[in-house]
Amino acid sequence: MATKQAPTRQAITLKGSTAIVTDFFKFAVNTILYQRGVYPADDFHLVKKYGQVVMLTQDLALENYLNKILQQVQKWLVSGGVTQLVLAIISKDSRVTLERWVFDINLQNPPAESADEAVAAKPESVIQAEIRDILKQIVSTVTFLPTMDEPTVFNILAYTSESADVPADEWVDTDPLAIEASKSQQVKLRSFSTDIHRVEAMVAYRYEG
Repeated sequence: MATKQAPTRQAITLKGSTAIVTDFFKFAVNTILYQRGVYPADDFHLVKKYGQVVMLTQDLALENYLNKILQQVQKWLVSGGVTQLVLAIISKDSRVTLERWVFDINLQNPPAESADEAVAAKPESVIQAEIRDILKQIVSTVTFLPTMDEPTVFNILAYTSESADVPADEWVDTDPLAIEASKSQQVKLRSFSTDIHRVEAMVAYRYEG
């Protein structure tokens, strides 16, 4: 006589959680750069991700630049060395910061002894749904963010813990590219959690009304 086993769920590892957060940041940055017109629309193509269609750059220089950043972010995530990632959109001519997209990263559960050791069991479908909601929010921000009619560039900042291993030849201390409080409006976006990492998003934008 066969016995009925209890249902099981695939547990997530620190390495798996890190891959999810890194992937999210990749697609969030691409979505922002596309939606805010930092790069021409022709530089992007459609891909299927998180059960929906998202934009991904096909500009080789931008792709290589982002991949290099994401490789380092991935290392920091595994060691718990990164606490916040910021994408700042800056006026190309005046160098004034127009928008700051902030992603706070909280380590909910301390890293296991091995990055391959499973420590949580949140269903991947739930995680993907939460990520999908954030990306949809990013797309919808065009309804309230000021139109940017001038050429813009972007910069990615990483806030790390004191113990983080920071490659001195690739990352340097820099200006936070903040927007003056009297000219800044902030909108909190959704968050997602893998049960190991929790990512909370918000956007601050220059508003001179």
